[in-house]
Amino acid sequence: MADGAPQKPVYGPEDGGRADLGEPGTFPYTRGVYPTMYTTRPWTMRQYAGFGTAEETNVRFRRLLAAGQTGLSTAFDLPTQMGYDSDHQLAAGEVGRVGVAIDTVDDMAMLFRDIPLDQVSTSMTINATAAILLAMYVVVGEEHGVSRTALRGTVQNDILKEYVARGTYIYPAEPSLRLVTDVFRFVSDHDMRFNPISISGYHIREAGATAVQEVAFTLANALEYVQRALDAGVPLAAFGPRLSFFFAAHNDLFEEAAKFRAARRLWARLARERFKADDHTARLRFHTQTGGVTLQAQQPLNNVVRVTVQALAAVLGGTQSLHTNGYDEAFTLPTAEAATLALRTQQILAHESGMTETVDPLGGSYYVEHLTDTIEREALALVEEVDAIGGAGRAIEQGFFQEAIARSAYAQLKRQESGDTVVVGVNRFTDDASPPVVASVDFGELARRQQDRLEQTRLTRDAAAAGSTLADLKTAAGGTGALMPLILEAVRARATLGEISDVLRDVWGVYRPG
Repeated sequence: MADGAPQKPVYGPEDGGRADLGEPGTFPYTRGVYPTMYTTRPWTMRQYAGFGTAEETNVRFRRLLAAGQTGLSTAFDLPTQMGYDSDHQLAAGEVGRVGVAIDTVDDMAMLFRDIPLDQVSTSMTINATAAILLAMYVVVGEEHGVSRTALRGTVQNDILKEYVARGTYIYPAEPSLRLVTDVFRFVSDHDMRFNPISISGYHIREAGATAVQEVAFTLANALEYVQRALDAGVPLAAFGPRLSFFFAAHNDLFEEAAKFRAARRLWARLARERFKADDHTARLRFHTQTGGVTLQAQQPLNNVVRVTVQALAAVLGGTQSLHTNGYDEAFTLPTAEAATLALRTQQILAHESGMTETVDPLGGSYYVEHLTDTIEREALALVEEVDAIGGAGRAIEQGFFQEAIARSAYAQLKRQESGDTVVVGVNRFTDDASPPVVASVDFGELARRQQDRLEQTRLTRDAAAAGSTLADLKTAAGGTGALMPLILEAVRARATLGEISDVLRDVWGVYRPG
């Protein structure tokens, strides 16, 4: 196993795991959430993309769709994630670097230009500003004749893992959780075909968590979100079937496949036991991304093989959608060539490998079922530790998640540095090849173009109308009412992402780690 735990050379009937298999599509969903899985339709191929300006990312989106991609996944730059406009002093040097810069609803319209929003599903990796970006997406749809009920996709909206592993938080936890549940309410009230959250273990794993910790902490966060939404008066039936999850796929093929099976089974049991959830809520549906942290700058073509193994694990584990990383992402934003090859990797698995001809082909494997049992058992023990602290929110406040991940990350690093964990091309089978030469992007010019467009929006909008919507939002933020309708009005009036975020910062303050 990837955490260094010893494994037996041979597994057999005495190692358990086969008695509780069940059938695909039936509780507890060990073998998959649907009876037929990929035999009737492959997983959604949803490549993650976003860089520079909306125009540039739109070109990449349309190229991927033309190449056969079946869903969009959007990366936003750090200022957008942190609630700063592109001309804010804290955005200097970061505009468009790790994702697309979105300041106004007009940027969002440009991002999806010539893409029929009623025919594709869109995932948005955004958390602290998720409500604003969702509002922009809704307004773009409305202004192009697509009703909100016709929009399909997912907004990540998972703020708890930001405090644990990623750091793109803005506000303290309590108002942030209020905003999360407000998105739940908005999506359910308007009967949208949109997942209001993607509860993410991916970033937890990338920070150094083990497979067991990834499952446990993701599900502990999910339990917290469900309880918060219920406490806010949102019925479980209104949002439970729209809960989605997001996991990483790393290199240990069988452990990763077992991890997905264990997560599905454990969530089914927790949801039913704790919330009396029906089958629609108990089904854990998830997106997978291959492991960014596993990519190496040395001998980068080796990453093609790593990504293939990881994608194979995700499919064997029953993922609903998949992103495969470009082989060059250890040192640059993926080139068009690398992004296309990553998509082709999925297409080969779907159409040439025989992977879609049967459901859960690993089901009944002595080894895989043993791993599935082990991961479920150990993850449940961790969830119960979190319960004893008072739930995920309290555990994060006390640093429980953070300390556990830091310890496992350090242990992984020690194994790699000692050579106990082999990384081909890094600590064994190395060569003297020079690192790749990365083409330089003029991010300064990119930022100036984005800032000019932002300034033009401010000059041409109805300033009084924008100011009025922001004042209404500020008043509501100080109370307890719904915020999404007011954020929508602000977006329609061309208030910027930074202006809306600043209003909430003024009322709620900002989070400062202890």
